Amino acid sequence: MRAKPSRAPMILWQGLLGAAFLLFWQAGASLGILDKFFFSRPGDIAARVWQLFAAGTVWSHLAVTLLEAALSFGIGVASGILAGFVLARNHFLAALFDPYIRVANALPRVVLAPIFLLWFGLGIWSKVALGVTVVFFIVFFNTFQGVREVDPVIVNNARMLGATERQLIRHVLIPSALTWIFSSLHISIGFAIIAVVVGEYLGASRGIGYLIAQAEGVFDTTGVFAGMAILAAVVLLVGWGVDRLERALLRWKPRAAASREVA
Repeated sequence: MRAKPSRAPMILWQGLLGAAFLLFWQAGASLGILDKFFFSRPGDIAARVWQLFAAGTVWSHLAVTLLEAALSFGIGVASGILAGFVLARNHFLAALFDPYIRVANALPRVVLAPIFLLWFGLGIWSKVALGVTVVFFIVFFNTFQGVREVDPVIVNNARMLGATERQLIRHVLIPSALTWIFSSLHISIGFAIIAVVVGEYLGASRGIGYLIAQAEGVFDTTGVFAGMAILAAVVLLVGWGVDRLERALLRWKPRAAASREVA
């Protein structure tokens, strides 16, 4: 097995790959290989992003989208972890709710979006509700599996030493399931933003999704890609923050094992 590449060269290679992609895109649109009406150009997209931030028009929309995503993420993560721990520790409840959880998880979220708009209106809470339905199940299934995968020998030894259920959860189950939980957090961040943007796209008066819908309505491809570029930058920044938090909380793990799990 090859050794994991160091971080600095990998960042360089990632930057070169992204730059090459943008260069070919720019060249293809400039030479007429790609139709600028449908694909725009990276240079025009960057200029539009700069104009949006320079004019200050994007800040209020971005703040609304970030607030909706943060609420969706926070509520979804908290409820998913709580439900995952409760059902993982109670086999009767897990068996009782199993078919209902599977059915609820199978429901298409896009179909739920108009229903939430009817229930909660065009404000932020219809988008938050949609985001929670996405984040909850990602975190729940990872937490549930993470708690179930804890070595029973460790659990039995802790009980033999007189650990209560609260101590068992705090000192054994949570540390053992953290890798599974953080794995779900990395995934659910992007899905939380996607969910709230879809909700804004279907019906809203503010937000990045609203801006994208307005640009699409007038066939402004550059505006659509500019909104997508802003969302991509936000996802990368938030993902970097979660990665730093994960590294801080998993410092107790051996470096080799932690590197395999983070990878």
